[in-house]
Amino acid sequence: MDKDKKIEELVGEVLVQIGEDPKREGLVKTPYRVAKAYDYIFGGYDKDPKEALGDALFESSSSEMVVVRDIEFYSMCEHHILPFFGRVHVAYIPNGKVVGLSKIPRVVDIFARRLQIQEKLTEQIADALMEAINPKGVGVVISARHMCMEMRGVEKMHASTTTSSLRGLFLKDAKTREEFYSIINTHGGNRF
Repeated sequence: MDKDKKIEELVGEVLVQIGEDPKREGLVKTPYRVAKAYDYIFGGYDKDPKEALGDALFESSSSEMVVVRDIEFYSMCEHHILPFFGRVHVAYIPNGKVVGLSKIPRVVDIFARRLQIQEKLTEQIADALMEAINPKGVGVVISARHMCMEMRGVEKMHASTTTSSLRGLFLKDAKTREEFYSIINTHGGNRF
């Protein structure tokens, strides 16, 4: 049985177990739709972040901080399989090479499209960039809302969680860290 068919079968069983009738009109195609949604939502498992970055490295004499901020992401909490979502801010200081800017959000998506916890997601993005482009430093900050806190449990609407992962100069040098935090905390700025 292929993966999608197995997911459909299991979703049908979940519907029965929560008290639903998977044969009623609104639910007949739900197992199929969930299987297709899961293909997309969990599509990061079959992608390699090194490959995403590897074909877009370019020689450069630039040594100034490169920041890509406000990268929207959606992920699924590994504890409750409920969504969490927010924004990722990524910075690095080149060390002879720069990476194509579109590749950074791709790396975010690769890791976000797996069962996750926010802390691990932050670390994975920083580690992947350090390994692939060997910069002088990397900074990653994620701010997110977690449906496992809003829909159940403590039921605290709009509570956000912020995590950071710093490598190289971002960890060692206070001025570099302050510049990064200043850039990502500037509201408005060059918004298009």
